Amino acid sequence: MAMRVAASFLLCLLFLMSGASAADPVPTPRPIFFARGASQGTVDGNVLRGERALYSITAGAGQAMTVAITAPEGNAAFQIYEPGSRVARDKDGILEVEGNALRGAGETDDATRWAGRLPRGGPYLIVIGSTRGNAGYTLHVKIE
Repeated sequence: MAMRVAASFLLCLLFLMSGASAADPVPTPRPIFFARGASQGTVDGNVLRGERALYSITAGAGQAMTVAITAPEGNAAFQIYEPGSRVARDKDGILEVEGNALRGAGETDDATRWAGRLPRGGPYLIVIGSTRGNAGYTLHVKIE
């Protein structure tokens, strides 16, 4: 019995130690660059359940942007935030975005495709998360 309690305690301790804390640094968004002369690009990645992958793409006001994500298990989605948005950790270490999401690509939209004209010029933040489990994904961005 004591052995079982000790093992449970150690498992709980390891679980708590493995999670993010409010003191963990906020990851820097990875910039998406296009090949010289190209207007589109693709990035591949993985996101663990409960985590977020962050990307930035700079575009001008009024440009048309199309963003699409595919995942082999259909379990990845994204949000797109306007320039000036900030990423921080809450008291539990969860990444939160402070800023304006583009209509149709907000926190509750589970967007897998978005197309529209950009309201402002500057760096847009693309946040990728999993809708269930871990997710491998391919993100395609086009700006014209």
